[in-house]
Formats: sequence, structure tokens, C-alpha cells
Amino acid sequence: MFGVVNPPESVYSRLTKEEVHAQKPQRYMSKYRPTVVLEEKSTKRPMRTMGPAKVEVPSPENFLKKHSKEPKVPEKAQRSKEHTCTVKKAGVPAQTDRPLMGIHTKRDFVQTAAAVTMKPQLTSVDTRHGHRQLLETSGLVPKYIKKKHYGEVPEYLQQRKEDERRAQEEYDDFVKEQRERGAMKRLSDQERQATIEGLKKTWDELHREYQGLSFVTDNLRKKSHRDQLEVAMKKLENDMDLFKRFKTIYIPNN
Repeated sequence: MFGVVNPPESVYSRLTKEEVHAQKPQRYMSKYRPTVVLEEKSTKRPMRTMGPAKVEVPSPENFLKKHSKEPKVPEKAQRSKEHTCTVKKAGVPAQTDRPLMGIHTKRDFVQTAAAVTMKPQLTSVDTRHGHRQLLETSGLVPKYIKKKHYGEVPEYLQQRKEDERRAQEEYDDFVKEQRERGAMKRLSDQERQATIEGLKKTWDELHREYQGLSFVTDNLRKKSHRDQLEVAMKKLENDMDLFKRFKTIYIPNN
């Protein structure tokens, strides 16, 4: 076990050390401080917080009475004449009075009622002397009707229309060629309607079977049967939509 190792003794450790006091730097003091103090004392009002030195004591005879501090309405004689009516209104016409007849005026009441309030026209000030001009005709507002190619069909729309026309012509040529070969025939309206009715009848049967399924699919067979019915009904819906959308339908002869 090791003991505590003390430092070796020395004569210098026995000498008294002088205490050295560190002097703090002098605190900053503004040169305007005396002026500020004098201004504050000169502008400070006397008896600011303690109130006036002498207060007049109310007389016991002038004691506070009820409703004495409420605002009082001036007397009738002292009221102002600003709101008094000096002109009397015309009396109610008598039963024997007759209205004036045959009075005509040149005023057009229909035109006056239909007149719309004119809105101020927008102006533009373009010089420092205040020269004004109408903003509508100043050229600062864009006028698309004055463009060079205004009203013309864009080139990309023309190109798209031309591509659609060429594709339709190619399809018509292909259909015509197939019809000439006897490989395709066109469905009549009665056949198309009968096909739609047959698809709808098949969809109703599948839907009735789908509605009769068990609510709980606790095994793989029930789940597979439900999925098959959903796929079949979806395919029938797409076929019916196709036959309803297109009036002209071609089918192969075989």
C-alpha cells in the first residue's frame, strides 16, 4: 500500500507573501452626466408625487348630496336655438282640395332611370409637366386583337388535325380493304342492340350470383370465386360501354 507523498519542504514556503490587490479600471462616466442631472432637476415639477402642500378643506355646510355629481340638463330658457324649428311645414291638404292637372315636363324619366354612372377613364402621365393621355390608346396596354397573327389557328393544332385526318383515312382504307376481302362485316343497329342486351343479361346473372355469396370469406376458395365474378362483371361493363360508345362496329366473319 502506497502512502501519501508530501512535497518536500522549502525555506521559501516560510516567507510571508505580500498581498497584491488588482486595481480595477476606472468606470466609464459620460461627460454629459452633469448636464443631464441639471436638466432633470430643472424640469421636475415641485410636489409631483406628494401632491400640493396645502389643500383647501371643504366646508361642513357644503356636504355632498345625493345626485349632486350627475350631469344636469340646462333649463328650457337656456337651451340653444340651433335645433329649434323656425319654419312650419305645410298643412295636410283638405278634402275639398284638388290636385293640379295638366302639368307636363320635358324630362325623360325612363332614360334617367336607365342611365349608368360613367366611370372615370384611366389616364397615363408620361411627363413631369403633367401631360396626360388615355391609357387605352397610349400603347402601354397590350391589345391582342392588333397582333400580327391574331385569330389564326396555331401550327401545332393544324398539324394535329392533319395527323388525325390522315389516321382516319388510313383506317377507312384498311376497313374498306378488309371488307372487300370479305374478312370483316359491319354490325347493324339491331345486332348491336341485341349484343348489348345479351351482355346486360349475362351481367345481371353474374351480379345475382355475386349478391348471393357469403359475407365472410374464410377460405381461399370463396375468395377466388368472388374475385372471378368481379373480373367477369368488369369485363362485361367495358364491353357494353364499347358497344354504346361506337355506332359503327366491324367484326371478323370467322
